[in-house]
Amino acid sequence: MSEIIIRKEGRAGRITLNRPKALNALSYEMCLETEKALDAWRHDDEVDLIVLDAEGDRAFCAGGDIADLYRSAQEQDYDYGRRFWSDEYRMNAKIAEYPKPVVAFLNGFVMGGGVGIGGHCAHRIVGESTQISMPECSIGFVPDVGGSYLLSKAPGRLGEYLGLTAARMGAGDAVHAGFADHFVPEAEWEALKARLVETGDITSLPVHAAPESPLKQTQDEIDALFSGEALIDVVNALRNSDSDFAVKSLKTIGRNAPLSMAVTIEMLHRLRMGQSDIRKALELEYRVCYRIMEHGDMIEGIRAAIIDKDRSPKWRHDLENVPAADISKMLLPLGKNALSFRERAMKIGFIGLGNMGGPMAANLAKEGHAVAGFDVAGTTAEGVASVNSAAEAAKDADVVITMLPNGEILRAVASDVIPAMSKGAVLLDCSTVDVASARAVAELCGAAELGFLDAPVSGGIGGAAGGTLTFMVGGTQTALDKAMPLFDIMGQKAVHCGEAGNGQAAKICNNMILGITMVGTCEAFALADKLGLSREAMFDVVSTSSGYSWSMNAYCPAPGVGPQSPADNDYQPGFAAELMLKDLRLSQQAAGAADADTPLGLAATELYETFVEQEDGKGRDFSAMLPRFAGRGRS
Repeated sequence: MSEIIIRKEGRAGRITLNRPKALNALSYEMCLETEKALDAWRHDDEVDLIVLDAEGDRAFCAGGDIADLYRSAQEQDYDYGRRFWSDEYRMNAKIAEYPKPVVAFLNGFVMGGGVGIGGHCAHRIVGESTQISMPECSIGFVPDVGGSYLLSKAPGRLGEYLGLTAARMGAGDAVHAGFADHFVPEAEWEALKARLVETGDITSLPVHAAPESPLKQTQDEIDALFSGEALIDVVNALRNSDSDFAVKSLKTIGRNAPLSMAVTIEMLHRLRMGQSDIRKALELEYRVCYRIMEHGDMIEGIRAAIIDKDRSPKWRHDLENVPAADISKMLLPLGKNALSFRERAMKIGFIGLGNMGGPMAANLAKEGHAVAGFDVAGTTAEGVASVNSAAEAAKDADVVITMLPNGEILRAVASDVIPAMSKGAVLLDCSTVDVASARAVAELCGAAELGFLDAPVSGGIGGAAGGTLTFMVGGTQTALDKAMPLFDIMGQKAVHCGEAGNGQAAKICNNMILGITMVGTCEAFALADKLGLSREAMFDVVSTSSGYSWSMNAYCPAPGVGPQSPADNDYQPGFAAELMLKDLRLSQQAAGAADADTPLGLAATELYETFVEQEDGKGRDFSAMLPRFAGRGRS
């Protein structure tokens, strides 16, 4: 059974936490799946809002699944926890900054990681069973997942009180403290969810008065007792008060980790200074979690609470003596290890590191992805690890990218890499090949439980180097969602054209138009020459009239006219004539298979065949058709 249920219903994207026996504790995979869904729905016109809830009536989410953190730390593997937090915090920020309304139904226990996934939503609904808290100091950690930001924004000194004592907030307290927005009786929740799903209209949220807030009634005393600059100030204030509230609070914090509480106070003070936001809070929290397993009390806290359950942790400090240097050490900037909000690094295999593939692979590596590359010519790319075979590049990769000369080679490479790929990985072919080859490889991938995308590119070598390519993508939405972060690095646009093979179809049709229009543009310039019309005048008229085209306006074949183009560099290829010939031949192959009449496409193909194979076109830009026509008369 899946730990998290993700689906679209009506006008809503729905995310349901599904570990009721574990109080819906948040696992690493649940974080990644949540982020994946948010990314997929961000630009989905069928999704107007997100509904976030949980199975079971005991808890929305009682925190993060910390047992794995303990086990990895016991083996001195601190990178697992750092990776977990880094990815989780990025997901928390996405929820807080999401461009569509996110509605969270926060029933039962909402603790730690539950606050991270539900507490930053635009519309946080609580009910009679809600119990929200940040209990991290009790296990030697600090309020995280953006919880420090919420605590810093709570009225008065509620942040210090809630962070140090892990006090639980019912619905009224949660609304008062800024951890929730709306109280709705839980008997109305299912009908409300159904209405949101059906309409996608957030204005249908009902308005109910929140229950009384005990915290609000105690606000003045909390402000007086928890306003100290350091932990010892709070401890002394509590000791000098004989109120029942102070006695109970002192007893509570006496069980928690002194270093964690001292660091929490410092974090809240820093976040209240100047402008702060969710990202600043998460970055500050990450400084602590990067160090706290190795240099703090968290492992001991987890041992006492979760592993051995003896409830007798041996903290490193006592309440009266937490050195300022130890607090400062936890909060020092991390430099190159600082939290980054970029997408999770993927393991990528890249096959074909030529003029296009090389810079594409290098751009992926620059963004922090682990890229292993292979090219039969031995070509390398900056930041890309060289391996000895295509299969080696594909092993354990999340995505395998190919940039190859033709469909025959694609089929051969696919037969090598598919057996080496892990189930669920995606084979992303950026070559320009025939539609039949793309669809044949897609079938092989489907049989092996792999995703496949055919995504030929437009933009040339300059676009590959600059990360401004356009991708024409065929394949499933699931595969596209996984690869989309990579498209965002390698290009400026990725258009989903439908099923596998449709990317190639779009590229072939696009380049048939390009080949035809470039021939026409070159013919027109040659005619203008013979009619005594200057090329500058020709450009000025046509580029702003009905003859406007990309071939004229962006890639003018006449040197010294219009924007810089290969014509200004003696027709050194930006897009070689032989590559245009390849694409035009693919268009005619596809036209034959589809019984399509393409007389201009055929004429352009024949012209480029003559130019490349019988004249001097090979090795020149495809716009070098202009000097060809300019030097010829009418035959």
